[in-house]
Amino acid sequence: MADTVRPGGTYRTLDEQREVLSPAEERFERARQTLGLFIGPLVFLTMYFAPLPLEPAQQTLAAILAFTIVYWLSEAVPIPVTAILALAMCVVFGVASSDDVYGSFSSDTIFLFIGAFIIAQAMMTHGLDRRFAFRVLSLPGVAKSTYGVIIAFGAIAALISAFISNTATAAMLLPIGLGMMGALGGLVSEQAEGSEGADPSRLRFGTALMLMISYGAGVGGLLTPIGTPPNLIGIEFIEQETDATITFFGWVATAAPICLIMFAALCVILILLNRPEVRRISGAESYINEQRGELGGLSRGERNTLIVFGVAVSLWVLPGVLALVLGQDSAVYGAVTDRLDEGTVAIIAAALLFILPVSWRDRRFTMNWNQAVRIDWGTVILFGCGIALGTLLSSTGLADVIGNGIANTLGVTSLLAVAGVSALIAILISETTSNTASATIVVPIVIPIAAAAGLDPVIPALAAVFGASFGFMMPVSTPQNAVVYGSGMIPITKMVRSGIVFDIIGILLIVALIPIMARVTGLA
Repeated sequence: MADTVRPGGTYRTLDEQREVLSPAEERFERARQTLGLFIGPLVFLTMYFAPLPLEPAQQTLAAILAFTIVYWLSEAVPIPVTAILALAMCVVFGVASSDDVYGSFSSDTIFLFIGAFIIAQAMMTHGLDRRFAFRVLSLPGVAKSTYGVIIAFGAIAALISAFISNTATAAMLLPIGLGMMGALGGLVSEQAEGSEGADPSRLRFGTALMLMISYGAGVGGLLTPIGTPPNLIGIEFIEQETDATITFFGWVATAAPICLIMFAALCVILILLNRPEVRRISGAESYINEQRGELGGLSRGERNTLIVFGVAVSLWVLPGVLALVLGQDSAVYGAVTDRLDEGTVAIIAAALLFILPVSWRDRRFTMNWNQAVRIDWGTVILFGCGIALGTLLSSTGLADVIGNGIANTLGVTSLLAVAGVSALIAILISETTSNTASATIVVPIVIPIAAAAGLDPVIPALAAVFGASFGFMMPVSTPQNAVVYGSGMIPITKMVRSGIVFDIIGILLIVALIPIMARVTGLA
């Protein structure tokens, strides 16, 4: 996502960011937001009154989408506000009725998102995420090497972000990483030839560590449907527009090889591009052991959260396991999929957090409502609006018009070509705006492009979903990029250089592996 992010808030205004922006960054942000504020309405009016060869509902929706994209790119107002304003404009200007426009918020996918967010909030509330991070870092040999520390942080980020938001993962790991640099940066400076007395915040070791936190979270978020919003948006659109059914298990099986190869590429190339000053360091293990010691034993809240997490994951993968064992035509599989969809499972699991007690005597439970409401409601709103706008693109026929126009202009007719174009467009859009917005814009369009070419639309749609999460170049490309960039340890040139490489690798992996894995796992 391109939303400007710092720990403590996903969608922050310029005033809220002022203390962490340089004068040059503040001038750029002020100009970007001011221009967008006035250009957005002008773009809307131009599109609305232009003599375009579109039906009235299509032209009105096109004008609203153009306005929305300008406001998303400029962040003239917070991105979720723009999203909900776009839906209101669809009703006011007669694109569809209010029931049709706002009905997308009743989707079970919305409740999957809310439930998963509450479970993630419980992990952070009780410190289960930090415990997991320090447990991995304490594995034998990890902390003795700068390479080991970098790779371990990437693995932690990838695994955690598969189940909680990429932004939350990066925000959680950032202070741990900064603590590691505080403890080890001086040692690295002292031990590195020619780096004695160097500023620890300017070490290549710190740059690689911070980038690995961000990139690892981005890659890991693709592993499960709940890892990042574009996954759920893509699944929703694909299931609405095609006959495909994408289960939790099927998604994981499809994404796992891509995530593993991409993570391996991160480990090798990121270290090559930002080679740490020294390979071996001393003092890391004592710091990690000290931090683990302060955590103490598992608390009751942590145990309860682990139980709930285990119940949720077990029920999410159960339909896939039943399909493998009994077949998709079995009565048991049908009953389970009808009654235990992912959204229902998430809500049941989240509800358990309010039932399992931490102290029965005090009537204190694993989560209370005041803790639960701290979830990122802005992203939930943006997610629901994304589904609604994508549905309107399809129902008005505007997606078909745009898709056919792109297909005719580019002349793409092969499956690999359409998948490649889908991934490329999604990556380019996600470099400048929200990855949720990128998926919302691209997925509904690539489905009719594939249909016009006589191809299976599932694979290009999946390529667009994956591409939406592969924006690595700029601080504004994803929230986790913005989080780690705020550490001050990443020169913008190094982020751009590394990001370009991984954008290219991402496109190649998407085009090469998604068609294979989708067919192997039965998604296409």
